[in-house]
Amino acid sequence: MARHFDIRKAVVPADGHELKLLILLPKGNQQPPEKTPGILWIHGGGYAVGMAGMVLMSRAKRLATAYGAVVVSPEYRLAGKAPYPAALEDCYAALLYLKAHAEELGCAADRIMVGGESAGGGLTAALCMLARDRGEVNIAFQMPLYPMLDHRDTDSSRNNHGISWNTRRNHAAWRLYLREVEGEIPPYASPARQTDYSNLPPAYTFVGNREPFYCETMTYIENLRKAGVPARVDVYPTGFHAFDMLLPFRRISRQAIEAFEKQYVYAAEHDRAAQSNEE
Repeated sequence: MARHFDIRKAVVPADGHELKLLILLPKGNQQPPEKTPGILWIHGGGYAVGMAGMVLMSRAKRLATAYGAVVVSPEYRLAGKAPYPAALEDCYAALLYLKAHAEELGCAADRIMVGGESAGGGLTAALCMLARDRGEVNIAFQMPLYPMLDHRDTDSSRNNHGISWNTRRNHAAWRLYLREVEGEIPPYASPARQTDYSNLPPAYTFVGNREPFYCETMTYIENLRKAGVPARVDVYPTGFHAFDMLLPFRRISRQAIEAFEKQYVYAAEHDRAAQSNEE
């Protein structure tokens, strides 16, 4: 099957090392650059496994092939080699790259979005908080899908025996990621600890109603709404974490994918966040 995008690679400095980026550039894109979103898509894997190439099996691939978005996927450092804040700082460096090279990549600097699955969703939320607080990049929209947000047990992550993710794996992943944090866990590490949700980007996500991250996903959306941030979540009847990626042939996966793409199209048309050097 013909590929409808080109793959470009880049290397950028990040927190004292070189960060590799995988970039999807749509072929034959009929959208003018000023209408083309640039999306930073962050892979999952419990902060401990995974690679940038997972973008090719993610929701973001179709955003490039079917909708003409430019997608950047960072090869962030995994927790086994470098715990928090390494992954987050890498993602922030990739975000700065996307802003600085928007014109070169053919996308709009005021349509920068961030998304990812699972731990990538957790990093999406943390990155939106970090970007808001540092004030260097404005994010137009966030898509933290079934995000890994809370290092503490919730009603859905406690005693969960799911096949693709469960309590035992969740505990092990958080211990590895947070092993060098001393004292109180900051919200950039465990976004569910955030107390100020104001001025974060509009959000969309979906999640299964019996999977480990159900409660923390619902709480995140509720907190955004309480802060006046437009936020929506769709809930599906499954306990299978990352069901849309691992079981794409299922009916609910097809439903979730269709709903996600509709939300993306709306955001691409309506959500803007002018950068400070453009205001």
